[in-house]
Amino acid sequence: MTSKVALQTHALSISFRSGDEVVPAVRDVNIVLRSGKTLAIVGESGSGKTVSSLCLMGLLDERVAVYESGTIYLSQDIAAGREDSTETFAPGDNIFKRVRGAGMAMVFQEPMTSLNPVMTCGDQMIEMLRHHLGMDRDEAMKRCIALFKEVLLPDPELIPNKYPFELSGGQRQRVMIAMAISCNPKVLIADEPTTALDVTVQHEVLELLRNLQQKHGMAMIFITHDLGIVKEIADDIVVMCRGIVVEAGEAAKVLDNPQHEYTRGLLACKPSPSHKNQWLPTLQDRVARPFDMSTHSIHDEKILSVQRLTKTYSLRAGVFQKRIEKRAVDDVSFDIQKGETIGLVGESGCGKTTLSRMLLGLIAPSDGRIVYSFSNQNFIIENGGKPAVKALRKKIQIVFQDPYSALNPKHTIGHAITEPMGVYGLHYNHAGRKKRALELLERVGLKPEHFNRYPHEFSGGQRQRIVIARALACEPSFIVCDESVSALDVSVQAQVLNLLNELKQDFGLTYLFISHDLNVVYYMSDRIMVMQKGMIVESGTADQVFYHPQNEYTKKLIQAIPGGF
Repeated sequence: MTSKVALQTHALSISFRSGDEVVPAVRDVNIVLRSGKTLAIVGESGSGKTVSSLCLMGLLDERVAVYESGTIYLSQDIAAGREDSTETFAPGDNIFKRVRGAGMAMVFQEPMTSLNPVMTCGDQMIEMLRHHLGMDRDEAMKRCIALFKEVLLPDPELIPNKYPFELSGGQRQRVMIAMAISCNPKVLIADEPTTALDVTVQHEVLELLRNLQQKHGMAMIFITHDLGIVKEIADDIVVMCRGIVVEAGEAAKVLDNPQHEYTRGLLACKPSPSHKNQWLPTLQDRVARPFDMSTHSIHDEKILSVQRLTKTYSLRAGVFQKRIEKRAVDDVSFDIQKGETIGLVGESGCGKTTLSRMLLGLIAPSDGRIVYSFSNQNFIIENGGKPAVKALRKKIQIVFQDPYSALNPKHTIGHAITEPMGVYGLHYNHAGRKKRALELLERVGLKPEHFNRYPHEFSGGQRQRIVIARALACEPSFIVCDESVSALDVSVQAQVLNLLNELKQDFGLTYLFISHDLNVVYYMSDRIMVMQKGMIVESGTADQVFYHPQNEYTKKLIQAIPGGF
């Protein structure tokens, strides 16, 4: 490594106070960030990735954080302004608060929770520029517009007057990046900045970060659990597991020839074309086992028929302007067979969620016809009407993207699973419903003692299993998986995908699988539909769509897959 070192930690150890206990978070962490280079920190949730980066930014809560040992080296460029010549500091030193902005800056995973919802994007940027650079308001506004233009936001002159909720996810992330680079930092820390973004927006944000890094000569720490992104963006890599660095080195060498078993496990867990028709390897079971295809059958019976479905919204472009009609879903037709998994892909705003909500009976279509067929029982929605919602929802369930917000934090998971059984009068009484709930918990890999616990007592992967158990409680035939694994670590994602496939076989389920991760969609799906601007622009078997795409938009999506397909 011939490049100059911008930042380096030595034997960094941090714990947190929890009541009377002190819980270790990271132990003896050594990382080296070279000037102008990108260091990827990879690992599962709880591995210590974010704790280490927050320590570097001076953002850990001092009331609970315990800095047990270690030193942090900052180059002169980052630590400029100190009266002495020291460049090595103890974690928790005030220097890390003072270097925020011009020395180091951070882009967080979820911009909607990082941006102030009651301030315009311009006011938030101006506040930062005036505080750090001492600009007056007019000067700060000019700088704000220039930064929004630099991060390729559309209509950069209009964005300063917009609130965060008025922007798309990709646009909000660009605003966060603009704020992070506003004071020309020497180090940029990006904490999972593309996790919730569509594949094309993800590609654009990664390209933007690379270009900004080269233009400003920044060093960058990129925190992620997506190893495909690491291949595209990183020069060096650090792999963390349970607060310890288990492997480090040049990214290409580590990814091509990993030495540690944990690194090999993470690489094996990621879905790829070679995993089609196999159980995914997990960190517990590294062997990819074939499906038992005799129990994975698609029937001739149609479970759902969608005919020329349309959803139109009436919008007002301005206070005094006429209302305009916008088609969120435009003349969509398709069928789903019993036992089939249909993948639905497309960028944000293409109409995926609107379509799924109409299929679930949550919103009424403006035009078209939906026919559901469940065991000789038909439900029909047409001419903008609503279905017999209660009877239909017993047969159709949904697994949401964020299981924590989908569960009531005041209710135990036992209550969450038994409540829908009670609504539909299943299993006679509370004792029968509890017995069935315990069976479902065991079926999704949880334990009977979890019945009386609350959502906050579980990990993200466990909460997703709880939501799946709740969906099964009503004995459905059709389940919509709406980005149900997009926020999970690659190892937990593999476990949940295997579980969904097992349940499909055991219960004869049919899935509509919505995701922005095209590798996952290919792995899960029998057929795939590609949606753009409210229309289905291509559909076919998984192999046809991925290996022989006909539509230019489909080709663009596949080309944007991080690390390739």
